[in-house]
Amino acid sequence: MDELLELLSQNSSLKASELAARLNCSEQEITEKIRQYEESGIILGYHAIMNEEELGKNHVRAVIEVRITPEREGGFNRLAHRISKFPEVRSCYLMSGGYDLMVIIEGQTLQQVALFVSEKLATIEGVLSTSTHFLLKAYKEQGILIHSEEKPERLAVAP
Repeated sequence: MDELLELLSQNSSLKASELAARLNCSEQEITEKIRQYEESGIILGYHAIMNEEELGKNHVRAVIEVRITPEREGGFNRLAHRISKFPEVRSCYLMSGGYDLMVIIEGQTLQQVALFVSEKLATIEGVLSTSTHFLLKAYKEQGILIHSEEKPERLAVAP
């Protein structure tokens, strides 16, 4: 990965002028290179990582293990793309091991997540089974620690 992409992956909020200074080139060169990366599909988007507990955001996230039947001449791709299009789906990955796809979804309630799995996901032709795991607490998100380290409390020492 080139240095510009490395810097953007660490902090996508850096301004072109800051990137140019760090990479020892012009701001115009940086702006043009970023535009090319966006147009070619190398850079797909930008987003902020937030501490959702601090925001009081109440939602339910789940990781779903999905076993599917691969299709002739398409393998897992057609079903994976179909599943990825649901608005509840945040991420979808082809996996090795005991299941084929790992699907990360988000809903407002446990019931909403359960309905998604039972009415939308499990009913797709080619889906053999699902196993749902609810995310209880985030400690690290995309390389960023969510909570600062708690300092152990020590009792005062008296003479």
